[in-house]
Amino acid sequence: MAGMLCRVMGASALSITLNLYIMDHIRKTDFMQAESLRMAWSMLAWTGGPTLGIFLYTRFGIYAAHGAVAVFALALLALFWTYRLGDNPSIRPGKTRPANPLANIGRFVAQPRLRLAWLIAFGRSCFWTTFFVYGPLFMVITGEGKLAGGLLVSAGNALLFMAIFWGKAGKRFGGRRTMTFAYFAMSAMLLAAGAVGQTVPLLTGALLLCGAFFTIALDALGSTAFMRSVRSYERSQMAAVYRTYLDFSELTPPLVYSVVLAFFGLGSVFVTLGLLAAVCGFVTWRYLPKSL
Repeated sequence: MAGMLCRVMGASALSITLNLYIMDHIRKTDFMQAESLRMAWSMLAWTGGPTLGIFLYTRFGIYAAHGAVAVFALALLALFWTYRLGDNPSIRPGKTRPANPLANIGRFVAQPRLRLAWLIAFGRSCFWTTFFVYGPLFMVITGEGKLAGGLLVSAGNALLFMAIFWGKAGKRFGGRRTMTFAYFAMSAMLLAAGAVGQTVPLLTGALLLCGAFFTIALDALGSTAFMRSVRSYERSQMAAVYRTYLDFSELTPPLVYSVVLAFFGLGSVFVTLGLLAAVCGFVTWRYLPKSL
């Protein structure tokens, strides 16, 4: 699980960097489509990577699995280096510069729309933290086994391809309506999963997958709230503060769940997350601009 969480945080950190590139080179009206396509294509790596790693590990040993990672990393490094040395028109110097995030926290907090963008990102990231850790744990505790837990995570990753669908939905119905619907639907799935609990574990797992389906809408569209709210001259400064949602979503859920689990069963974890999703959905509907 620790490896999975590190992979999630690393991919999310890269996502922030890519978002800075997007803000410099892609029109605001195309943010929603560009982000949904990026999320959909990432499904190939998120789903195929673990499967390939397990195959190599079981057939050829741990060195083969790590060797494959090294080969892909070197190939990516060579690609970046080639672009750096060449004159490819798609790679141009950005307009932003890195800054100390501590010096910009006050500026970030003072802007309501940036606070809202942070909350949207925090809520969806809390779901994935819970899904990757407590989903497989639930399967093991209820006797379904490690394989069921692994399949649950893989199925959740495979759903990332639905980001294309959510991108089109956001373009047709608007980001505000789509994200609000996704949050409330996610909340309903989580509350149902908590209510079913250990009675029917496979049904609980199916409900968690449904929750992942709606969370992908927030993955595809949620960053748009930040990219269209931040001022052009302080993009990198605010992005550095914005990405703190990753750290808080890694630390806060386990802390809250440790208190909840002291009084209730494992299903209470999903109920707690469902309540958070409902709050995020209400705030999104109430304060996110209709024009988004």
